[in-house]
This record gives sequence, structure tokens and C-alpha cells, in this order.
Amino acid sequence: MHITSETLPLHRTAVLASVDAVNTVTRDDLARPTPCTGWSLSDLLAHMTVQHHGFAAAARGGNDLGVWDPATVADAVASDPAGTYAAAAEDVLVAFEADGVLETTFALPEFGPGATFPGAMAIGFHFVDYVVHGWDVARSIGAAFELPPHVIEAVLPIAFAVPDGEFRAEEGSPFGRAVVVDSEANELDRLLAHLGRSPAWTSLSVQR
Repeated sequence: MHITSETLPLHRTAVLASVDAVNTVTRDDLARPTPCTGWSLSDLLAHMTVQHHGFAAAARGGNDLGVWDPATVADAVASDPAGTYAAAAEDVLVAFEADGVLETTFALPEFGPGATFPGAMAIGFHFVDYVVHGWDVARSIGAAFELPPHVIEAVLPIAFAVPDGEFRAEEGSPFGRAVVVDSEANELDRLLAHLGRSPAWTSLSVQR
């Protein structure tokens, strides 16, 4: 699940696509359901925002679990979802542009006490998350989400390196169990399905 100097710009493209998706979100949208089971769009955006700050801090040598707490950004997201998210995305993109970032050791305390990963692997995690979460946001508001084919091609092997198994059904798992899609599904839909999303999800799918 590593990213390289050649694929790092593609990570940037994916993050900026998520910014474009969030830019269309209004405060009236924040109560909408999302493909993330049990999360409103407000919950999802707080998670996405704080994860950017957490990964940015990790890239700069930080190891403070408090940085990863969604409560620290919840009010700002509620007040200005697009602006708050865009600023967080800029924070992480700047952090990931630092010389030697792929060789830096990232402390990711959200994964557990003492959890550390090579920068190339940690940014790979982030790449996958923001392809998926960009789609989550767009689908929540009924908008299209498109990425260049070469971005999808680059993220697929990283995403498919994520194992499936019963552990994905446990509380706190970042992804649900993989779901089956048609053999003719496109590459983005295959990625989403492997990471527990139904490509056919709409807000009408949610049981009230």
C-alpha cells in the first residue's frame, strides 16, 4: 500500500476532486445521510477535515491524538463546510509536498498507541480514503464524482491490498465487508465495492 514520487501528484488530484465535491455542499445539506453507515454528511465532513489535519501533523513529525478528534472541527464544519474543508485539504497537501516526505516516519496514533508507518504507506492510506470519501460526499448530495482514469488506475492496487474479512464487520473498522458488483462494473465501482460501498447507493437506500 505504498505511494511513489510518480503517484504523489495523483493523490493531489484526488484530494482536490474531494474539495470540488465539498464546495457544492451547503449547511442545509449537512443532515443528509451518507454511504458511511450511521454518519450524516456533517459527521463525514468532520471526519474528512480532521483526518487531513491529522495526516498533515504526522507528516510534520506530530504525534498528538487530540489532533484527530472530529469534535475539534465540528463547529467550523457546521458553520462553513466548504471553507473549512478546503483549508484542511490545503494543509495536508502542503505537508505532503515537503522534501523527503515519502521516507518520513508517520505517527498515526488513531491506529493505536505507538502506531507508525513509512510516509509512502501512510500517504497511500490517505489516497484511498479520499477517493472513497470524495465519492461519498458527491453521492450524498446526488452529484457526479469523476476522477481521471490514470488516478483510478494508480489507486486500485493500493485499495485492493486492503484485505477483506470478518474483522471489517467489527466496530471501528474503516471499511465494511466487500460487496459483489457486476463483472462489467467500471474500475471505480470495483474499488468502492471492495471497500464495502455499494456503487448503487443513494439517499433513498437508507431505511428511515
